[in-house]
Amino acid sequence: MTHDPMTLAPDTAAAFARIALGHVAREYPHKLDHVLADDGDALPPRVLHPAFFGSFDWHSCVHGWWTLLTLRRLFPDMPEAAKIDALAAETFTPAKLAAELAYLDRPHARGFERPYGWAWLLALHGAAEALSPDGLGRALEPLARRFAGMLRDYLAVLTYPITTGTHFNTAFALILARDWAGRHDAELVGEIERYARAGYAGRSDYRGWEPGGDEFLSPSLTAALLMARVMPAGEFAGWFDAFLPAGRIAEQFRPAIVSDRSDGKIAHLDGLNLSRAWCLLGIAPVAPGRSGELRPVADEHLAAALDQVAGDYMGEHWLASFALLALLARGAPAARD
Repeated sequence: MTHDPMTLAPDTAAAFARIALGHVAREYPHKLDHVLADDGDALPPRVLHPAFFGSFDWHSCVHGWWTLLTLRRLFPDMPEAAKIDALAAETFTPAKLAAELAYLDRPHARGFERPYGWAWLLALHGAAEALSPDGLGRALEPLARRFAGMLRDYLAVLTYPITTGTHFNTAFALILARDWAGRHDAELVGEIERYARAGYAGRSDYRGWEPGGDEFLSPSLTAALLMARVMPAGEFAGWFDAFLPAGRIAEQFRPAIVSDRSDGKIAHLDGLNLSRAWCLLGIAPVAPGRSGELRPVADEHLAAALDQVAGDYMGEHWLASFALLALLARGAPAARD
């Protein structure tokens, strides 16, 4: 039996797991999001973040772990399962997670990883809970609830949503956060939905200039996917038709060209192709009559980037997570032959 190459088959899952295992505990090179108050704050990543010191930066380490725990649950017999279990036991100890929590008490930590890393930590907690509710899920819950509270406070002062296609994008963070809040925090669900409607419901006829040269998220499609999660299907279909009118998708969204994958910013564009696919596939089921327009464009983007998940470390330390999002949105994991 031959699998669709754009289906999450066991060999693909194992390859993604090996990639993530190769970087979540790799400390260097590393880019810190860290404000120094004095000389004593000049510390290595493993001291500042004993659980999430790998993967080039904190947020990539968090969603690298999301990738591992998600694959561990979906493919319990994968050869990499034992390595994932052993590394998780070594990583998510009470002392290490307490240090991650304590870092947020620092005077200058209010904006640490805001909001991208926060949202991925919530997604990681969801994956941990689905895999091991009384083990990893319980261990990560205090950190998740702390970030959920920080997000609530942030939304209270964020007058305008941030629509850039990088880590500061508001819609992407709210998509992941709403998924988590739907299982844990009904009040936060309400706040996210109110904020989303206030920020995006009145927007129409999108004609922004995208992609930007270093974007890995589509400002328009992340907003549309957020509204697909927030609005009832009938209401969303009308909003989406006004926001991105039918017939323009294939022309407006063409796979981005990546000229230099050793340049971390330019390599973002592989992620843009993957995240666009994820958004389009997530929108299609609640946009009646437009699935035939959206899904081929999604598959074109997915095909353009799937072979780039492994390669230069500037992409390899994070792209598997976005490939996994897109493949999960495209359909259920493929059965083993």
